[in-house]
Amino acid sequence: MQTATTLEALRNSVAKLRSDGATIGLVPTMGALHEGHLTLVRRAREACDHVVASIFVNPTQFGPNEDLDAYPRQLAEDTAMLESEGCALLWAPGVAEMYPDGFVTNISVSKVSEGFCGADRPGHFDGVATVVCKLFNQVRPDMAFFGEKDFQQLAVIRSMARDLDLTHPHVHAIVGVATVREPDGLAMSSRNRYLSEADRAAAATLPAAMKRAIAQIEGGAAVEASLNELKAALIAAGFSSVDYAELADARSLAVLGDLAGTPARLLVAARIGGTRLIDNMAVG
Repeated sequence: MQTATTLEALRNSVAKLRSDGATIGLVPTMGALHEGHLTLVRRAREACDHVVASIFVNPTQFGPNEDLDAYPRQLAEDTAMLESEGCALLWAPGVAEMYPDGFVTNISVSKVSEGFCGADRPGHFDGVATVVCKLFNQVRPDMAFFGEKDFQQLAVIRSMARDLDLTHPHVHAIVGVATVREPDGLAMSSRNRYLSEADRAAAATLPAAMKRAIAQIEGGAAVEASLNELKAALIAAGFSSVDYAELADARSLAVLGDLAGTPARLLVAARIGGTRLIDNMAVG
């Protein structure tokens, strides 16, 4: 596996990968890789001739009181994992390479970015959209792969790519890959490592409570009552707060009061032991 740390080296390496007409799948990450990320790499390998993965802890998507400095960085371990999965090229730029002196551009995607995590983390999705747009332009992959665990992020990226005409010729397809979960159902996340042993055990209440709420809603129960029961179950299990628990349209993320025959998603964010966990599941 090759590693590029400058844009010139990246473009030269990508050109060589493409020299025989091969296709490229991009897997953007912030590192601290786990099985969820590796699943994206495997999906990319199945669909494309070569996989390019990026590792970049993007400062523009962190708020002033968030964990940029504490965010886990383990480039050597991540590199070994990507190589073992058959990744062809790692793009690992520094901040100065990604945002050179004088950088002033920002991409803002309205509507899908405004609720849920966007309400709690102002500017977060601007940072996501801007860096992903840059990655698409830098690598120009045939396909790009993102986990559904960050469902709002996926919706923002799809809207940005559609509105800026990036899906052709830069990226032919943006692929959402199902959330990878621990044996007890908790969605895999780099932030799970922040949980104490007791909080980690209690965190399994989140997916379990979500499944109960979904079963109730699909069975005809009132959405508001089902979501209130979900919130109460999380607080009883030791979560300190629930930022949101909403039923939303799976494409627009507009909040729904009932299923109304449209593909829907249950989205939840809750805090336990100082760690903010997010999850989502399909409904209907």
